[in-house]
Amino acid sequence: MNTEYRRAKRRKVGFDVDVTDTMTGHVIGKLSNLSETGMLLILGEALTSDALFQLRFTLNDGAGNSRTVELGSHELWSDEAAAPGQVWTGFRFIDMAPEDVAFIRGWVDAPGSQYV
Repeated sequence: MNTEYRRAKRRKVGFDVDVTDTMTGHVIGKLSNLSETGMLLILGEALTSDALFQLRFTLNDGAGNSRTVELGSHELWSDEAAAPGQVWTGFRFIDMAPEDVAFIRGWVDAPGSQYV
């Protein structure tokens, strides 16, 4: 029985990608998985629940070119991780440039990707 309820497939990141809060300039966490509509971060501390954030991260495409993506996001949920002092936090995207959506879609669909 398939219990998957997400509308967009999510790719595991598998390497360190810092995510920065553009309002404060501070790195708030690491990207764990990504879809064209949302992402999961691992954070060192919980964020304000149900808040809006302006975030930035940089990914490499299959050719090794890096692209910085800036987006508006909404914090949907947060839960303590197994490691002490870490928090899993889920976001949905609320504002992103169309070319960044296309880049993320291509990155998620790239050959060899692992999905959650």
